[in-house]
Amino acid sequence: MLRGTVPAVATESAQVARLPGGPIPYTLRRSPRARRLRVVIHPERGVVVTMPPTSRRGWARSDGLIVDFLGEREDWLRRHLERQSAARATLLDRPGLDAGRVIPYRGEPHRVRVVAAAPGTRRSTVHRVGADEGDELVVERASRDPRPTAAILDAWLRDRARVDLERAIARHAAALGVAPNRITIRDTTSRWGSCSRKGNLSFCWRLVLAPPAALETVAVHELCHLRVFGHGPRFHALLAGRMPQHAEWRRWLRRHSEELHAALA
Repeated sequence: MLRGTVPAVATESAQVARLPGGPIPYTLRRSPRARRLRVVIHPERGVVVTMPPTSRRGWARSDGLIVDFLGEREDWLRRHLERQSAARATLLDRPGLDAGRVIPYRGEPHRVRVVAAAPGTRRSTVHRVGADEGDELVVERASRDPRPTAAILDAWLRDRARVDLERAIARHAAALGVAPNRITIRDTTSRWGSCSRKGNLSFCWRLVLAPPAALETVAVHELCHLRVFGHGPRFHALLAGRMPQHAEWRRWLRRHSEELHAALA
């Protein structure tokens, strides 16, 4: 690589910030796309600090800058890390899927119930059952299906996510005067949705676990990027015009991110 050339990919390293309240481990991510310091609390990785690469002027020696940056946000960091730790402890106490774990589906709790499929059935199936004692996702396990319950539910939920997202997109695309090129359903951890400059939209299937309004908010957000690619005033005005409560549902997704990502774990 030539001197002064910005690396093509982000680099990461494990670090520890020595703060007044005690050390806080974090991942330092040097990204060529970064323009400033940014910190997030990832549901699985903890504190992640993103900043420009060392090759960019003014960012070669920045250890003190990071410590000061995190120190200013120490109370916020510790509050969210404690809440994340408590939520993780609750998740670890759950029963297994085969033992009747309750998972969210379209924003409502559903108990998983595994039963044997009819003799000769080659493929396991899932169907939702509404009952007075609580809604259920019934997994009819075929004896010849080697997949664990989590994989069976994963496949079924991905299909439901595609149906719900395509329905939301069809409801809003015409009003926005846009048409996506391609829609992909994935299992992403850092983004609920994304939009490429070629007009391809990608979504995390776990949105189907959230309330329908949260899923719809992400769908509309990415559709708006087909009109306005950045996040400036024009974009936010367009988004608010279609989804006035978009900020509320974005906050909901941030608060419940770990729960949704660990639903089948």
